[in-house]
Amino acid sequence: MEEKLIYGIQQIGVGVDDAEKGFQWYGTRLGADACIFDDNNEATYMAKYMGGKPRAKRAILAMNLQGGSGYEIWQHTGRTPLKMETPLDYGDLGINIAKIKSTDVQKSYDRLKSFGVNFLTEIVTEPSGEKTFYIQDPWDNILQIKGSDSWHHIGKHDLGGISGATLGVSDIDTTLKLFSGLLGYDQVIYDKTGTFDDIATLSKGTERFRRILLTHKKDRTGGFSPLLGDGEIELVQRLDSTPKKLFENRLWGDIGFIHLCFDIKNMKKLVEECTEAGFPFQVLSNESFDMGDANGHWGYIEDPDGTLIEFVETHKVPLIKAINFNINLRNRDPHKPLPNWILKAMQIKRVKF
Repeated sequence: MEEKLIYGIQQIGVGVDDAEKGFQWYGTRLGADACIFDDNNEATYMAKYMGGKPRAKRAILAMNLQGGSGYEIWQHTGRTPLKMETPLDYGDLGINIAKIKSTDVQKSYDRLKSFGVNFLTEIVTEPSGEKTFYIQDPWDNILQIKGSDSWHHIGKHDLGGISGATLGVSDIDTTLKLFSGLLGYDQVIYDKTGTFDDIATLSKGTERFRRILLTHKKDRTGGFSPLLGDGEIELVQRLDSTPKKLFENRLWGDIGFIHLCFDIKNMKKLVEECTEAGFPFQVLSNESFDMGDANGHWGYIEDPDGTLIEFVETHKVPLIKAINFNINLRNRDPHKPLPNWILKAMQIKRVKF
């Protein structure tokens, strides 16, 4: 059997109460103005996480084509999405933060200030020594803006897409078996315990934490890897108080970061490896599943705290629907990146707001 490949973080699911407004906000503020798909089909496979039944939904995959991962902006359309009963405290169990890449942190800070975005910090220094700052979107999701040297191309916008995520966990050493082992985030940028100035203004941010920031030693290869770029995973364990689960008593798709998704090759091999490692798939689609006009094979596992991790083996991405012009990934060399002209052609997916 062929090896499984992790191409990179494909997207983070963002639960909102209005997908159209979500796309507009992420497009105008963060430059994620390419609509890769817009899917209004009923969500059926995820019923076990949605009260035991299918739910009507709208999902828009928005990307910033300068480089980085996307946002699956996800809205329940048959019910009113619920917010958390109490706001997120840093280190709560689940996806706390999406990390966004910037060409110039000061420039990004100044531009977002001009938009009236809600800032949680000034420009601060994270444990790696890099300058960064934290903001919130209109649905109280926390976004960390930080510099990056991993780009598909640098255009007019000072921001790219997602470069990583911060997850709150109950035990870092247990969770490392998933991210450092199975998913290849095998290089430690820092592993520090104590109090941290960069997060002091976040809720519970003055408490003690263990924080470990991971990346991957090997460059990602294949398919969309030049666009997705390098990735980081930060695991955060709160030590002074007990964290809550971010989706306790709520449904998948309610407001907040709902999943972390990886673009992969060879789903069958990944299913086998995850099962052997103690992370069996909880949801698995059929081998050719339509996501709007896109198509692929996808499934979900849970991390040790129940946070949902999605994997997508992409088969087809539509470029020009009217003439049935698609990016077909099924029979390509899995290690070979897509030609640059195809990645550039995705510019036609951009939307003017």
